Amino acid sequence: MNSNLYRYPQQAVLRDGRRVTLRPFAQGDVSALHDFFLRLPHELRSFAWDRVESRATIEAWGAGIDYAKVFPLLALDGSRIVGDATLHRREHGPLRLVGRLRWLIDPEFRAVGLGSILVNHLIDSARANGLRHLSCLLIRDLEADAIETLVELGFEARHIPRYGTDPDGGEHDMSLLVLRL
Repeated sequence: MNSNLYRYPQQAVLRDGRRVTLRPFAQGDVSALHDFFLRLPHELRSFAWDRVESRATIEAWGAGIDYAKVFPLLALDGSRIVGDATLHRREHGPLRLVGRLRWLIDPEFRAVGLGSILVNHLIDSARANGLRHLSCLLIRDLEADAIETLVELGFEARHIPRYGTDPDGGEHDMSLLVLRL
């Protein structure tokens, strides 16, 4: 997944006129990314796929960067990280040509186009690296805005009742979103 690394850093203009810098996560970003996750409201962190409040988790990501497996794209407002999006890929098996998307955005930078910008960059990267599909699994009631963004970008949504579980054990409907590239 490194054929597009030369494109970065890159500037992006949000709908409200603010500018952010987009670039891949690097080992030197561990502290800033950990700070970003700790700034997020607890309810957002609690639904992340990994224990992002744990500095050890972020340090492991920094020590194990492999852009062929995970392409982590950051959005920065100055030196402060305001968005983190990742494209995950398997090396082998029947899903080796299917990328999986994940992202978290600072609440101050939501509803201004940052999610679409990040996802579009990951779509471009997936195409450049020969992937055939992208997928994303989202919690329907908590991530309705993200589902809407992906549908607007051409993803097809499939509703899966009671598929996810919150930290307190409550069931949640999920949406599986898939884009054919």
